[in-house]
Amino acid sequence: MDNKFLIGGAAVLLILIASVSFLKSKKPDVEVAFGEGITAKQLYTQALELKRNGEVIKAKENYQKILTEHPDFLNVEKAQTELEHLNMELIFSNTLVPGKSVIHEVKTGDTLGVLAKKYGTTIDLIKRSNRLTSNVIRLGQKLRIWTGTFNIFIDKSQNLLTLKDGNEILKTYHVSTGAGNITPVGEFKIDSRLIDPVWFNKGIVVPPESPQNVLGTRWLGFDLPGYGIHGTVEPETIGQQVTAGCVRLKNEDVEELYSIIPRGTKVVIVD
Repeated sequence: MDNKFLIGGAAVLLILIASVSFLKSKKPDVEVAFGEGITAKQLYTQALELKRNGEVIKAKENYQKILTEHPDFLNVEKAQTELEHLNMELIFSNTLVPGKSVIHEVKTGDTLGVLAKKYGTTIDLIKRSNRLTSNVIRLGQKLRIWTGTFNIFIDKSQNLLTLKDGNEILKTYHVSTGAGNITPVGEFKIDSRLIDPVWFNKGIVVPPESPQNVLGTRWLGFDLPGYGIHGTVEPETIGQQVTAGCVRLKNEDVEELYSIIPRGTKVVIVD
């Protein structure tokens, strides 16, 4: 009986040792799931959940990790699109984004125009971020103001316009550029901003309501006279080289840009 007991105890001990060894061997898998080796699919699932819970900044970080660490992810294009939507959502929200926005308490002498100039932003963006329905602001009122530095990069070979904040890519837009590659290359600045612009076509004044006015609903003019970024009455031509030299977007896209791009914004155009 004693021998049988000893043999049985040894067997149990061996089973316990084997179980411990097995669990140790599985530890790396747990670390892959919840540590630095988290998969793209897990990052994507977490991003969706974080967004549903209103944790937009954390969701954005997950999408950025997918794009930088997992470019071969099956849904990488969808992740890119969702990241762009989140970027614009943050810009237009009243969420305080570290390093990109501040809370300003309205003081004597402040107006929306004064604040836009002080922080290098637009009146439109201040109003949209703070859900303002008029230009009236009150003494002591706290306003969230975007302080990032927008800039624009246009690649004529791809007919793409990239909106950036510093070096960070925020969103890409499909555009039309000049027929025969005539859109000028180089570095420019936004020098004028117009809503429903009049088109001066070879000495003829074409009012904004005219179907012959090709400028669409917004104009962001360069410091190179006659050239700029504008909307279109021919959205079907977006993605082609068909303009007289300007950069053309769909009206809804140029309206979005117009609301956040202040005068002085840098624009770089390359072949």
